[in-house]
Order: sequence, then C-alpha cells, then structure tokens
Amino acid sequence: MTVLAVALDWSYVWSNRGALLHGLLTAVEVAALALAISVLVGLLLALARMSRPPLSWLAAAYINVFRGVPVIVTALWVFFGVSEATGINFSVFVAGVASLSLLYSAFISEIYRSALEAVPRGQREAGLALGMTRLRVFVSVTLPQATKIAIPNIGSMLIGMVKDTSVLFVIGTTEVVATVQNLGATSYQYFTLYTAAAIIYVLVAFIVDFSFRTIEKTMQTPPHGLLARAATSRRRRRVAAITARFEAG
Repeated sequence: MTVLAVALDWSYVWSNRGALLHGLLTAVEVAALALAISVLVGLLLALARMSRPPLSWLAAAYINVFRGVPVIVTALWVFFGVSEATGINFSVFVAGVASLSLLYSAFISEIYRSALEAVPRGQREAGLALGMTRLRVFVSVTLPQATKIAIPNIGSMLIGMVKDTSVLFVIGTTEVVATVQNLGATSYQYFTLYTAAAIIYVLVAFIVDFSFRTIEKTMQTPPHGLLARAATSRRRRRVAAITARFEAG
C-alpha cells in the first residue's frame, strides 16, 4: 500500500457522501439559477452596449466594473453591505445567486455582443426587406444565430460559476468547500476531503462540457450528435406513420 493510499481514506469520503452530494447540489442550483439570470441580463447589457450613448456608456461602465471585482468581494458586499444599507436581509442562497449574476452577466454580455456582431448584417436587412419588424428579425433571425455562436463560451461560464461557488462559504453557503471544511473540523482528514472536492469539481466540469458540446452539435446545420439523431429518427417515424395512414385511407 502506497503512502498516498494511506493518506487518502476514501472510506471516510464514502461514509459522508450524502453531505458532499448535498453540497454539490447546492452549488449546482446556485450556478444554474445564476446562469439563467446572467444570460438574460447579459443579453440586455449587450444590446445596451451596442446602442447609442448614454445607454452604451452606462452598460460599458457596468461591464468594466464587475469584470474587475473578485467573487469574494461581491459576495460580502451583497450579503453584508447591501443588507446593511437597505435593511433587507438576503438569505445565503439569494446572496450567492446575486453575487454570481452580477459578475457573470458582465462577461456574458461581451460574449453575446461579439456573437451578435458576428451575424451578417445582410440577414437583418433581408428580413426587413421581407416586411418583418425589427423585433421579429432579432428574435427569429439574429438571436438564434448569435446564441449558436455563444453556446460554447456560455458553457465555459457555467463551469466557472460552479467553481466560484466554492468562494461562497464565506457568507455561509453550504456548498462543497463549506461541507469539506465542516467535515474536516471533526475528522482532520483535510487532504482526503479536499482531494474529493477537487475530483467532484473536475467531474462536474466534464459533464457540463459534454452537455454543452451536445447542445452545440444539435444546433448545427445540419444537426449532429445523439440528440439530433434521436429527434430525426422520431420525426421520420411520425412522417412514416402519417404516410401509412394516408395510403391506407
């Protein structure tokens, strides 16, 4: 038995798998909700950044400020500072979601801005020439193509969000790192527990990367991947059934 095997007591990790999985679930919930908010806010910021002053100036100021603030500072500012200033007490979950949303909406806005600018202007002009309104051109033509371009980078943002939930233990969020610290305080098996935490984060990164790659392939023209093949085969079966009923009738 190697020294590393002795140092890593995996039986202790397994016996506390429930607590670690609960911490992982909390981290994923915070990151997923923050991603949904960040995508919406980031898209609005991208549109504001591409508009005329002073709206573009305000959007640029927000983006530059929050891209430069660390997660731990934002978390403490939201949980303690905003609560003290406004008298509104946030739960640790809400404060964690708000902290990540404030930061990552700034990054996602730049992703969407570059994706929107990558869509050829001629497609917008063609839509307007066909009598479509500007809103319909944006929703039906520009936004789907920009989202297809932005998907890989948004996946990277989600991986970063899950990892950054590890900082939220400072405000009491019981995610993976907070769970590891609580278990380590009684067992002193920090090396084993932090190794397990690192493995958990790596596995989550692989799963998120695989999921977004699958989504990216499905959104390609023509679609590729397992989901695309499943959807295509189902569509073919429906067409075949309709054709069979038509021929029988």
